[in-house]
Amino acid sequence: MRIFQNRKARNLLAICGFLILCSLSQAAKIGELTDTNWQEQAIEFWTMQQPSVRMAVVGTTLIGLCCGILGSFLVVRKLSLLGDTLSHAVLPGVAAGFLWNASKDPWAIFIGATAAGILGVALVGWIRSTTHLKEDSAMGMVLAGFYGLGITMTTMIQNMAMGNKSGLDKFFFGQASAFNEGDIQLLAIISIITIAILLFFYKEFLTISFDAGFAKGSGMPAKVLHYALMALLAFAVVVSLQAVGVVLVSALLITPAAAAFLLTDRMHWMLILAATFGMLSGVLGAFISYLSNDLPTGPFIVLGATFIFLLAIYLGPRHGILPKALRRRKQRKRIALENTLKAIFHLCERSDFERRVFELNELSRERNISLRQTEREVANLAKAGMASRQSKDSPLEMSAQGRFKLTSSGWLRACEIVRNHRLWELYLTNAAHYRVDHVHDDAEEIEHLLGEHIVKRIEERLQNPITDPHGRLIPSREQVTV
Repeated sequence: MRIFQNRKARNLLAICGFLILCSLSQAAKIGELTDTNWQEQAIEFWTMQQPSVRMAVVGTTLIGLCCGILGSFLVVRKLSLLGDTLSHAVLPGVAAGFLWNASKDPWAIFIGATAAGILGVALVGWIRSTTHLKEDSAMGMVLAGFYGLGITMTTMIQNMAMGNKSGLDKFFFGQASAFNEGDIQLLAIISIITIAILLFFYKEFLTISFDAGFAKGSGMPAKVLHYALMALLAFAVVVSLQAVGVVLVSALLITPAAAAFLLTDRMHWMLILAATFGMLSGVLGAFISYLSNDLPTGPFIVLGATFIFLLAIYLGPRHGILPKALRRRKQRKRIALENTLKAIFHLCERSDFERRVFELNELSRERNISLRQTEREVANLAKAGMASRQSKDSPLEMSAQGRFKLTSSGWLRACEIVRNHRLWELYLTNAAHYRVDHVHDDAEEIEHLLGEHIVKRIEERLQNPITDPHGRLIPSREQVTV
């Protein structure tokens, strides 16, 4: 089989199978949570001495695993609302499964809820294909209609003689402490099926997620794969209801996957991260719920996932708010240094490159900034090894006659910045037919972004020019030396 020919797939499947087998071996009858202080409860939770804790941890971990992996496909396919539709559409099936034998049989509820979920997805497709309504409108109507029907049916069950002990209220907000051995077995089976199918048909699911048109054109059964994915999503939603609840299960599908989406642009890493975040959210929610007796687990699981998502937003290396702010600050500092180098080049140019040592007040006037800011920029140049001070003035005893000069590396960088600026001005006037008096501002922006390979291509296209549109020298490494 293809799944066993991929070493990464074998390893991942082995890890998941080990986790599931361990969970089954530790599963025991659920017990009542003891009423102790929070320190003792925390110790009891992490030592997992109580069967109820092991049930909750194993159940929420498996749920987070399934929802994280499957939610990743929803996020990349921009079908996040479909998870919400499925979570609400299964509620009538939950009620129908209970009515099948008037008890909370996990398999009966699973079959009924899965059938209702698949029916909801099929109804969305039917509405979309037979009317002019868009997919989001169809999903909104199915969501509301099925949810209303489910509320009606569960309310009727609660009013029956056996309704008070039905436990269906746990499906609204979730309660991980209500897991029993049958629930854990069902979770384990669904987890194994989900992981096996996704690993075996990974390339096919990846193709329909990013380019459905190519999948159809290459002969892939795109519709079959789509509905297979929807069936797996229905399975994940159904098994998640008891821990998270109907209202919040869509958040568990989307939030871990969205956090993973911010951290990587590789699908296999996104699946791994989303599964990890989902499992962490499940354990964190179960832990906080265990510390706070009589509070539902589902909201805490979702809050845990939201916390991870906020960390990804603020600390993500590529898209995080904090790293972006640090990169922008670093870029502003670099641009300020390069503008200072360019100003020093202009001072040298006015002296026909005979002067190399300048005073702070000269640079301050050239840059049109304060003397204190000029001192800071020269200090930053010196720190970067691009300038050397010619006096012993300290920042606290600043002198307008403080003298400095550029080092070899500083002068070379100054020439490069001026060359970028003037080449771009010449390119805009020759290739884009800009007016000469309209090119300076654009060149001010682009001079800090041009790479060496782009500069060389511009020089080749302009046939290695010597002067810019204003008749000034375009410096090069060969023409201008220290």
